[in-house]
Amino acid sequence: MAVTLPIGERIRYWREKKQRKQAAVAGLCGITEEYLSQIERGLKTPSLPVLRALAAELGVPTSALLDETPGEPSGKNGGVAQDVTRALMGYGPPRSSPPLSSTALREQVESAWRMWQTSPTRFTDAATVLPPLVADTEHAVRVHRTGTDSDSRRDVLRTAADLYFLLRSYCRRADRVDLSLMVADRGLRAAEDADDPIRIAAAQWNLGHVLLADGEHEGAEQVARLGVEQLATSQEGEAVALAGALELVAVVADARRKRWWNARQRLQDKAVPRARQVGEGNSMWTVFGLTNVELHGVSIEMEAGETTEALRVADQIDTSCLPSLERRFTFLLEVARCCDLRREDAAVLVHLLDLLQSAPEDLARSPLAQDMVIRLRRRVRPTYRRQVDMLTERLGLL
Repeated sequence: MAVTLPIGERIRYWREKKQRKQAAVAGLCGITEEYLSQIERGLKTPSLPVLRALAAELGVPTSALLDETPGEPSGKNGGVAQDVTRALMGYGPPRSSPPLSSTALREQVESAWRMWQTSPTRFTDAATVLPPLVADTEHAVRVHRTGTDSDSRRDVLRTAADLYFLLRSYCRRADRVDLSLMVADRGLRAAEDADDPIRIAAAQWNLGHVLLADGEHEGAEQVARLGVEQLATSQEGEAVALAGALELVAVVADARRKRWWNARQRLQDKAVPRARQVGEGNSMWTVFGLTNVELHGVSIEMEAGETTEALRVADQIDTSCLPSLERRFTFLLEVARCCDLRREDAAVLVHLLDLLQSAPEDLARSPLAQDMVIRLRRRVRPTYRRQVDMLTERLGLL
């Protein structure tokens, strides 16, 4: 759900945008300057007649000053695209039509993953790419369930699992935890039907992230622990990377429960050795590697309120090697949050403007970014008010 500016903030925004003095607007609306000041600071709530008078004097609709109705994320596709939802509910090709080959399906899913991890307009792109891909994949799964070619059936199920992993990330970032849980479950079922241990572990990693998003931190840790145990007998590169990624799920679960010491120790004892063993990578699109482990170290310190230590660690990290725009976005947003907690407003603004350029759709969908912009407006200095107002508009907070 998107954040919006409170009524007082909106009134002040429009008054300043219209270049009107507080005393003049208050006098013309029949209220005192002090009363209007209290309204703008959130200390008083205006009555409906006063609100209408203010709107008329500022030349805006009364609805522009209200925030009862949550705004939609800015951009062409707020939330989960309707066509994606329809495809997940079973709208697709006729059952009698021939399915795509497993090779063609695999190429399309991998292309979709590359788009999702690298495109600054990935939500808009996903709204176009995913609906037909979901329909074609689920149709292929249905056809191969009753087929006699066991190798093709397994290949299609693997591809389906990979697509559901992408859909988990898409639905989660679109703030639809319910759909995210549904596709995470489908991914786990497809991986199990394919009898693929690596994809089963990846499915558990995806499920763990859904549980984290839903506040089920203990459940996320249990899923992660189960996945690590199932991979314990294998020392192959992908198995080690997936075990490391699952350990990071448990690290986040510890941090969210304010078990800072446990989170730090698990990171050093469980995740770091695996990251050193496998190097930088992107096994099953988990972006597991030493850089990602270091980013989790920043996250722990941020969650713990240790902003000085978080920024010290962040200054030593080079994220240019990461294949995932989403991971780089999350890192820079957390750095901005540390600066926000320290009231280093210029630094907050610089980081948010950087994110607006590199990942505009992710920024527009981030409640944390929206909260930071609202706080920034309350403390903003005149020298960069224009940039903050531009951010406010671009994030759809008005």
